[in-house]
Amino acid sequence: MSRTDPRLFIADVSSPWKEGELLPLSAGHAHYLGKVMRLQPGDGVVLFNGRDGEWQAVVEGLQKKQATVRLSSCLRPQQDTEGVELLFAPLKRDATELLIRMGTELGVTRFRPVLTARTNTHRLNYERLSLIAQEAAEQCERLDIPVLMPLEPLAAVLARWPARRKMAVALERQGTGGPPSGCDALLIGPEGGFAEEEVQRLTRHEAVQSFSLGPRILRADTAACAALAQISATNRQP
Repeated sequence: MSRTDPRLFIADVSSPWKEGELLPLSAGHAHYLGKVMRLQPGDGVVLFNGRDGEWQAVVEGLQKKQATVRLSSCLRPQQDTEGVELLFAPLKRDATELLIRMGTELGVTRFRPVLTARTNTHRLNYERLSLIAQEAAEQCERLDIPVLMPLEPLAAVLARWPARRKMAVALERQGTGGPPSGCDALLIGPEGGFAEEEVQRLTRHEAVQSFSLGPRILRADTAACAALAQISATNRQP
């Protein structure tokens, strides 16, 4: 594998990959390899599908709207990302896209958008967000793509959330200390903060543990990334 080899996620595979297998690529991938990366037949490319690990492949054929590659060897066996689920109130488009990109790089396994009293948008472009998560996974060399869940009211999610799944929540001016160790999920509120009723519901829930992100009030996307970095460091500690 060369550091310059493009890395692509291949979806919708029907059978396990094996050495010597010839794979057709999508028109989008053909355009990217040929027009953007300027590859030629014989050049290398790295592939993963979220199931069979990471593979070195060689371009066999490359045309304007189609391409084929041949698998040569498995570089890394499949290993699912060890991270947390991120529950977040949808933000403005650019901020939401940034959150998905950085969350993917920071190891989020599942994105769960939730409606809160002060959520400022109820619309999400799932196709666009899924593509951003895919591109971020290709760039950061993780072997899977995080799941993007449907938008739901926060109250409905909390009502069925099991007590055994520890959820960290950064509550403005209320939490203390750093994030709890071994947490399974992180909840970040909307830009206007949680409503008082939501704060009460959260503090009564057995799974919820609040913590502080410091003395300053952070933007929601900044708060998510800061919290994810802290949780990752905390969960890695023995």
